Amino acid sequence: MRRLVLPAVLLAGTVALTGCDGGGDSAAHVSVGSSYMPQPVSDEMAAGFLTVVNRGGTADQLTSVTSDAASDVTMHSTAGGAMEAKSSFAVPAHGRLVFRSGGNHLMFDGLKRKPKQGDTVTVKLTFARSGTLTVEMPVKSATYRPPTGH
Repeated sequence: MRRLVLPAVLLAGTVALTGCDGGGDSAAHVSVGSSYMPQPVSDEMAAGFLTVVNRGGTADQLTSVTSDAASDVTMHSTAGGAMEAKSSFAVPAHGRLVFRSGGNHLMFDGLKRKPKQGDTVTVKLTFARSGTLTVEMPVKSATYRPPTGH
């Protein structure tokens, strides 16, 4: 009888822990990595880059970005050299959304102060399913290139 109790307890614990992780991974589960802002050359505007990862089984959408560092933060895509403002970006299930130099990016307009290398800028990302996620974006040199290549 004692031999059956231990496996039953371990199985119950495993089921309980799995339930805490979204129960089968069907919900969107977003996180952010590789965020940075190159030190702006302008007193008025700056760019921001990051990667959003969705480890969940449901797609999500990035619907807005705000920051106390700027009057306005807009999302843009760049294709064929043309930049276009976007109201949202899809974050696929089990996928990623990449904001990188020369591609999708964030624009910080109306800077309240010019961020300098070594500073951090607080950014709030709002997702349709996952709610709001706050990110501390480090300010890097104006010529910084991430080692991951984004």
